[in-house]
Amino acid sequence: MSIYQTRCKRVQEGMHELGIDVLFVAPSSDLVYLSGIHTFTSERLALFVLPANGDPLMVVGQLEASMSQPHATFFALRTWTDGADPYALVRSALPQDCRRIGVTDQIWGIHVLRLQAALSNTTFVSAASVLTPLRQIKDATEIAALRRSGAAADAALADILSRPLIGKSEKQVSREIAELCLAHGHQRAGFGIVASGPNSGAPHHMNSDRLLQKGDAVVLDFGGAYDDYASDITRSVFLGAPPDEYRRIYEVVRQAQEAAFQAVRPGAPCQDVDRAARGVIAAAGYGEYFIHRTGHGLGLDGHEEPYMIEGNTLPLAPGMVFSDEPGIYLPNRFGVRIEDIVVVTESGAGRFNHAPRELRVL
Repeated sequence: MSIYQTRCKRVQEGMHELGIDVLFVAPSSDLVYLSGIHTFTSERLALFVLPANGDPLMVVGQLEASMSQPHATFFALRTWTDGADPYALVRSALPQDCRRIGVTDQIWGIHVLRLQAALSNTTFVSAASVLTPLRQIKDATEIAALRRSGAAADAALADILSRPLIGKSEKQVSREIAELCLAHGHQRAGFGIVASGPNSGAPHHMNSDRLLQKGDAVVLDFGGAYDDYASDITRSVFLGAPPDEYRRIYEVVRQAQEAAFQAVRPGAPCQDVDRAARGVIAAAGYGEYFIHRTGHGLGLDGHEEPYMIEGNTLPLAPGMVFSDEPGIYLPNRFGVRIEDIVVVTESGAGRFNHAPRELRVL
């Protein structure tokens, strides 16, 4: 039995428990997780149909069937041509007693509306209740892929920090980071934030043509996908001699990040990780300048469950993977963020990123 068959069987068990008759899985990370199929969403319906009992079915336009065909070893493949009604095809494939359908999050609204019109006697619910508990616990194969992804990000970071940065634009540095991610084995480069000088005071700064210069604080936050699994790392560096205030804030963030890491253990609520980092920053007098959650889950998606945020009482469990990324941001002045990807182990936590966390002066 393949890993995808095993996952589908586990999902079917959850569907029985929650009273879901059929799952509709659109092209997305959920589709990759359950079938290995990489395809894209468009105006042409592509849908993996997983009944609570029996084998799955992939409904896809003939134009794009080649992307599903290699994986069709444990599910049937039904294609349709332009001009046909794929929604009627889906309806004809459902069990007659189908009443409750789980729909994955990443599906176009127009497809949902047309499926609802074709299936007027059914109720649509979120598939997250079934998929999220499974996907947020990574298996050994996923952990290995995430470990490789983290190592590749570390290597790209080391390379970019070995190059001259002063005089280059934020956009140029971001392009170089993307090239380095690919050179170190990423199948695709994702985002690449390069926030320099006063721009570093904005956590999700959009890269500009501003040239990096001596005296700049620089936040580098980037990631991509390696063997389908996401990488995500942030380091903050200073170009030239940093002022005492920057050194002080950097150290607060470093200690907050370490405190969050030390708070990770099986059974601890997710919010305890956030509280650990936030407590260090608040005690230093910078609480109002830490304006985001401490971490987000990571896997096939760059952001997924679980989230390290106040109010999330979900207990941590071995196999959960998420970012540890506290920050302090002084608007229009400078910011500092340090981020590693963390995995919950049987006894505590481990890191997938091992780039130095001490202040780097370039």
